[in-house]
Amino acid sequence: MSLSRRSFLFGSLALAGCATAPGSPTGPLKPVTLDQAFVGRAVGAGVFRVDLTGSERRFDARLNGTLRGDRLTVVEDFFYDDGEQNRLTWVFDRAGPGRWIGRREDTVGVAEVVETGTEIRLSYVADFQSGDDVTRLGFEDVIYFAQDGRVINDAIVTRVGIPVGRVRFEMKRI
Repeated sequence: MSLSRRSFLFGSLALAGCATAPGSPTGPLKPVTLDQAFVGRAVGAGVFRVDLTGSERRFDARLNGTLRGDRLTVVEDFFYDDGEQNRLTWVFDRAGPGRWIGRREDTVGVAEVVETGTEIRLSYVADFQSGDDVTRLGFEDVIYFAQDGRVINDAIVTRVGIPVGRVRFEMKRI
């Protein structure tokens, strides 16, 4: 077998083993809905990890969610460890039992939300800006309540369908 063919085979096998969505959390979990997780004020901290390099970008965030009828608006203020700050606002509309659709300033198309009982699945594509660069990334999030009441958001980040990073964000009500 030639070197390039072997490299292709092993590279394909390695990519096949990469998750494109976070696994379900383990342990006894409390039921959660999108509005239960995000209505009100909260603060949290998170980290974005790049799988290939192991580099990290840490951030803190303040969130404020309001529900009016079937529309949930969540204002997110981000404070990155490199000094960058930004504000993004999610607007989610209930699309049926256990389903929402959402938009944010940086999303491409709509985000899809499915509530499964003990977790929330959120899928979207966003144009992520860092400095002067913009990169289109896919996000597959799982959101759930920890036993102590914190809201946990774990995400797999993809670029052109290939997993490139992970995000973990933990928040608590204030």
